[in-house]
Amino acid sequence: MSDERISDDARSDPVLYVHWCEQPGCEKWGSFGFAVGRSEPKWFCYEHRPEWKSNHAARPQH
Repeated sequence: MSDERISDDARSDPVLYVHWCEQPGCEKWGSFGFAVGRSEPKWFCYEHRPEWKSNHAARPQH
């Protein structure tokens, strides 16, 4: 058992963040977040998520 005292004020309830799809007219849960640099992420559902373009993707060789 710990010797530390934990007050009721020190505890906080877990917070659930729900992001809705940002596609106009869509009311689905946005589980895919995309951000460029330090900008705020944009959230999209599976159906409306943008194509991920990675700098590390395989590139065709000529």
